Amino acid sequence: MRSVLKKSGELALLVVVFLAVVGPMASLVIWSVAQKWYWPNLLPQEISFDYWRQALGLQTSMAIGAVSIVSAFLLSLGIALATVVASMAISIPAGYALAKYKIPFGTAIMFLFLLPNAFPQQPVFVNILRIFTKAGLAGTIPGVMLIHILVGLVFGVWITSATFRAIPPSLEEAARSVGASAFVAFYRIALPLAAPGLLSSAVFVFLTSLDEFTGTFFVGLPFVNTLPLTLYSSSGYNLQFASVIALILLVPSVVFMLLIQKVLKAEYVGGMG
Repeated sequence: MRSVLKKSGELALLVVVFLAVVGPMASLVIWSVAQKWYWPNLLPQEISFDYWRQALGLQTSMAIGAVSIVSAFLLSLGIALATVVASMAISIPAGYALAKYKIPFGTAIMFLFLLPNAFPQQPVFVNILRIFTKAGLAGTIPGVMLIHILVGLVFGVWITSATFRAIPPSLEEAARSVGASAFVAFYRIALPLAAPGLLSSAVFVFLTSLDEFTGTFFVGLPFVNTLPLTLYSSSGYNLQFASVIALILLVPSVVFMLLIQKVLKAEYVGGMG
């Protein structure tokens, strides 16, 4: 009897989790092709791909209240890629130093990278907006990139530091003992071994930048319009168009999360503690 109850509970929990994950995505898919869907019908009365064609720039029609998102998507993609390059250029040496050397106040330095996410984002970005306005960075792509780098460094530094900490020091010490310099030992030993963790860190930074809204809203508007801003501006009046954008943003997240699952080893995650 106890075994039956346990199995029933596990099945019920699995169903709940399935509905919680798949349900919203299924709703997005249905809404993205629903031309007409009125209460109390359970399914749309008319199916159409007009919102997809409009969003992808394949047609132009003002009747459905949607616009092409190609330029916003390319801008978001470009900012995200630039953010990854800049963030990893900072995170790799910083993470290695924090993992391998006894730096004074190293723990405090690690927590400094968490500060942008440790407080409510609105007041933080409002104050940054004042500084950026004086510096001429408000409403510019470089200003938005700096915000994305600031947010992305949280994942960049913490994951890279955990990755390098998981590599046994004896491997580099062995290379040094046969005449390799510190840089050669890092380049030939530590960096290749850390590659999966560094890739995972870059993916997290990329996804964070691609989905970043609050900082982009305060610093970028009205001249920098990324895909998340387009999503939030359309979600209040056009659920079909918002569903299309949400699904487009969801695709890279799902693909990269599957990639992370394959390359991010358990010892790297353990090193984050």
